[in-house]
Amino acid sequence: MVENDGRPTEAASLKAKNLVAVLLSPAPMQIQALAQALDADVAPHLELEITGVAGMAEATTSEITFLSNPKYVAQLQDSQAAAILVASDFTGSTPMPCLRVAEPYLAFAKAIELFHHKPLPERRIHPTAILGEGVTLGENVSIGAYTVVGDQVTIGDHATLYPHCVVYDRAIIGAHAVLHSHAVVREEVKIGDRVILQNQAVIGADGFGFVPCADGTLYKIMQAGTVILDDDVEVQSLTAVDRGTIGVTRVGRGTKIDNLVQVGHGCEIGQHTLLCGMVGLAGSTKVGNHVMMGGRSSAAGHLTIGDRAAVGFHGTVLQSVEPSTQVCGYPAIDHSLWLRVISEIKKLPQLFKRLREVEKKIGL
Repeated sequence: MVENDGRPTEAASLKAKNLVAVLLSPAPMQIQALAQALDADVAPHLELEITGVAGMAEATTSEITFLSNPKYVAQLQDSQAAAILVASDFTGSTPMPCLRVAEPYLAFAKAIELFHHKPLPERRIHPTAILGEGVTLGENVSIGAYTVVGDQVTIGDHATLYPHCVVYDRAIIGAHAVLHSHAVVREEVKIGDRVILQNQAVIGADGFGFVPCADGTLYKIMQAGTVILDDDVEVQSLTAVDRGTIGVTRVGRGTKIDNLVQVGHGCEIGQHTLLCGMVGLAGSTKVGNHVMMGGRSSAAGHLTIGDRAAVGFHGTVLQSVEPSTQVCGYPAIDHSLWLRVISEIKKLPQLFKRLREVEKKIGL
């Protein structure tokens, strides 16, 4: 029931709260069923009931936790967890039953999915959504309130566009793709299957291209290229992947891009690469497969970061990086060399003091 002023009654509010509690409360699982779901080995005939997952310090007597780093073994004695996921070759002792798996952290991630189910929007085209001319919709597509879809757009089966998304003309959205509220896909951009765009991600905005003129003004270069996100890419909030003057800016299959990342025009990013928060790639940077770039790292344009390379936190890449190498610092250099450099920096004041004493003694 609703009050005359539009506010829900106390009874209606209580009913809504109870419904939310039911939706958010995961159903318990017997530990044997959980082990089977996670392909884990567990001691037989355990009748434990697991109600959820949590970190080692936060877990309650009905939750499961995990151990992936041996340095945290000592913390097990203080954990209240009902059970723990450990590596198959783990030899230590634990105060709770162990579920042995090949990769504990991965199993933990999958366990979260078993206990927590995000509600999906109703599968419909909301009456306030605006669809342009010639739009092609696959089966079971959901388009939320006030979302705008341009002309000649193609949206694949089971795709979900949350409220207030904008898709420009002639864009292609793949099957099972998810666009969260305020995500923007520009004209002629191609989004692959199972791509996830988090809130306010912008795919295909104009790259930063201007020509200085003799009179001191800047002439905008038309950005006639496009952007392609291959299957299983995720782009998180407030990140921009720009189109170039010509050609394609491309993000390879399975790559994950964090919040506040700038992918400049004409960049090529390989498969299963991780770009952490606030990474910046200048135009025409080529990033290989399985590369990891730490938070606030960056790369100058027109260079290559090889397959399986790693760029550390705040690393600034000014020249190409060989495959399977680790670099960090400014300018980015070999990781082991950088560790030596920063260990010596704190000694500089004392070294300069000694130098001045030597100069004084020899009369310089």
